[in-house]
Amino acid sequence: MNLLLSSALGVSVSVSGRAPQPTAAGAPTRGEVDEEAVFEGDLQLQYEVLRYQWAATAIIIAVLTVVSVILGWWLAGRVLRPIRGVTSTARRLSLSNLHERIAMQGPDDELKELADTFDDMLDRLERSTDAQRRFAANASHELKTPLALDRALLQVAFGELPEELLEARDELLASNSRQHRLIDGLLMLAAAEHTLTSVEPVDLADLARRVIYGHPGATVDLSPALTSGDPVLVERLIANLVENAEKYNDQRRFIAVRTGTGNEGAVLTVENTGQEIAHEVVSSLFEPFRRLTGDRTESVSGAGLGLSIVAAITRVHGGTIDAVPRVGGGLAVTVRLPDMGSVVKAQPRLSTGGRR
Repeated sequence: MNLLLSSALGVSVSVSGRAPQPTAAGAPTRGEVDEEAVFEGDLQLQYEVLRYQWAATAIIIAVLTVVSVILGWWLAGRVLRPIRGVTSTARRLSLSNLHERIAMQGPDDELKELADTFDDMLDRLERSTDAQRRFAANASHELKTPLALDRALLQVAFGELPEELLEARDELLASNSRQHRLIDGLLMLAAAEHTLTSVEPVDLADLARRVIYGHPGATVDLSPALTSGDPVLVERLIANLVENAEKYNDQRRFIAVRTGTGNEGAVLTVENTGQEIAHEVVSSLFEPFRRLTGDRTESVSGAGLGLSIVAAITRVHGGTIDAVPRVGGGLAVTVRLPDMGSVVKAQPRLSTGGRR
């Protein structure tokens, strides 16, 4: 029931008969509930926006990272390409192909200056090496003529001598022969270190049979071993190894020659018995004028160039050479030459090997 009350002041007051609805103490009103809902909605919206921003940022960073890596790899390739050219040329260089040059094209920057300096150094090195080779060859040729004349004079002038002078004559002839061998070795060494001028198919087995014909005591196991190279130089390589094995043998007189093929091409192995050889000594045997028994005045004949020539011939044919001491004494020398048609000028790899 509603009552309308009027006061003297003209203000009417409506009074309802319904009792006011009580509320729980501390419960939010409708206005407060609406404000909380709006606040939670704003938080949810801000969270969604932030999550979108993080996702977009992560995607952009990932894309930029990939692009940066690709761009950096491309730029690094362009920058390092000249350096790879320098490295490739340096790895190919050996005494047989010092004529190669980098010849870098492009702007005059630090890399081109480095490449030009490297080419200038190769020019000087090639001239120096050629001068040494010419000197060795010319000196050897100049020395052979008077030695041949001396030998002829000794044989003619002292053909008939008293018994007491025969020993002196024989010593002079032996000395003359040693000088001839030395000069021939120097000539062969100088020729072996030049670029190959004659390359043709070569079978190591055929050449080994020809060499071993003069050494009937050798044990042979000759399978076809085809390669490419200068047949004269390759035959000299085999002959030097067999002669070296015979010269430095002992009373057992064992020599074995094997040919065949392997993963790296044609393979030649020459073994012999002999004195015990230390591993640290083997690597020095391939140096010129080095002998297993000591200095050049030892009783073993030869100029000390046999295995030096073997290493030089192996090098110019792009092969590798390994020398390993045998159990019980002696040495096993293995030469590997590339397959036929793939002769590359390279330095020989000496694992434990050398000259003697």
